[in-house]
Amino acid sequence: MAQIFDGQIRFGIHSGPQHTTFAEYLELWRATEDLGLDWASVFDHFLPIQTDPEGPCFEGLTLLSAMAAHTSRIRCGILVVGNTYRNPAVLANIATTIDHVSGGRLELGVGAGWYEMEHEEYGIPFHTVGRRIRMLGESAQILRSLWTEHRTTFEGRYYHMEDALCEPKPLQEPQIPLWIGGAGERLTLRVAAESADGWNTFFVPLEEYRHKLDALVAHCRVVGRDPGEIRKSLVVQAMIRTSAAEVDAGLERLARERNATVEAIRSRGVYGTPADCVEQLLPYVEAGVGDFILGVRLPADMQTLELLATKVAPAVRERAAR
Repeated sequence: MAQIFDGQIRFGIHSGPQHTTFAEYLELWRATEDLGLDWASVFDHFLPIQTDPEGPCFEGLTLLSAMAAHTSRIRCGILVVGNTYRNPAVLANIATTIDHVSGGRLELGVGAGWYEMEHEEYGIPFHTVGRRIRMLGESAQILRSLWTEHRTTFEGRYYHMEDALCEPKPLQEPQIPLWIGGAGERLTLRVAAESADGWNTFFVPLEEYRHKLDALVAHCRVVGRDPGEIRKSLVVQAMIRTSAAEVDAGLERLARERNATVEAIRSRGVYGTPADCVEQLLPYVEAGVGDFILGVRLPADMQTLELLATKVAPAVRERAAR
């Protein structure tokens, strides 16, 4: 399994390239790198999600290659590739190319695929959840083999490879870090236990997260894997301000926009002053989370991004190291 920044708590951003321009999106990535953050990632959709689907949306892997070419240090991720959109051998070659473009900075996240509208509009078969996750499990095995073996032969239920070649190999050794995204306890976390270097999901209340971790640990026990080998990351919705009054005002605004209560919004994200946010994140560090990835929609909340980089991240790392 690939080793991903052993022992280091990382902070970064995840931003879907929708309702934006290339220049604006590149500016966000460059600002993230300039602030000293560790990670930036795109999503893999052809239509905008969780908003007006009529607007512009850049293709994720192509854009990721461009972001890699325009940056020099930050880890370049995608959370997550929809497995149904590409044959896994094609994906293996695309990922290898991006790893070379980035100088060995790619981290590839893969999930089962969920956006039914995209499948319908593009004529892509939208199978049952169970089948999509089983396909994901086979794809993960194929990716790992194509990146590490000279040739791959694979006879699965859904995919067939015969003496397949993927050259050149990735720059990273032994392979590109492979993330599995999702939170399904019965099937998705089993795939993570079997094949993932990292497991990514969204921020949830701590007890709910611990329950998911318990399910992952149980799957690891079945497949004979140390769960500590699997890095854990959370995509976090956050708003960080310098005063409690600013936080309260911002939460009231979000509650009106989302037609939700302030309490409901607080339970699904990190909101407060830098000191507040440090205290909210530390229990997740204790639970084993290694990466906190700020969910960003453009135009970006630059105050939150800057306070995350300059106040929250250093304090979390310092407290966690005690």
